[in-house]
Amino acid sequence: VQLQASGGGLVQAGGSLRLSCVASGLTFSRNVMGWFRQAPGKEREFVAGITVRGGGTRYADSVKGRFTISRDNAKNTVFLQMNSLKPEDTAVYYCAADRRAAIVSAVLPEYNSWGQGTQVTVSS
Repeated sequence: VQLQASGGGLVQAGGSLRLSCVASGLTFSRNVMGWFRQAPGKEREFVAGITVRGGGTRYADSVKGRFTISRDNAKNTVFLQMNSLKPEDTAVYYCAADRRAAIVSAVLPEYNSWGQGTQVTVSS
């Protein structure tokens, strides 16, 4: 299984970025997909998740109303649109897959496949 995340970069506060994660080696349409992030010196935390057909989403309180997760099963890709970015959003962002294909979990160990991460840096 490979999850290749991209789209990170340096942006000013208030700006936007769109992350993408392309999956291979798994049946993408049968996996719940999630985005997590890890800031320096902090634990990895849940950001957003989406059900197998995209009909259900879940967000961390800290990003609700600013971030939007979506997926394109035909392209084996999950996206994270990030608007109104804040310096506290600075972190390495990881995509992850949960093959149980049930509800969106915010629990890190329940995701069995992980990408390599992409750096997002928001300057003030």
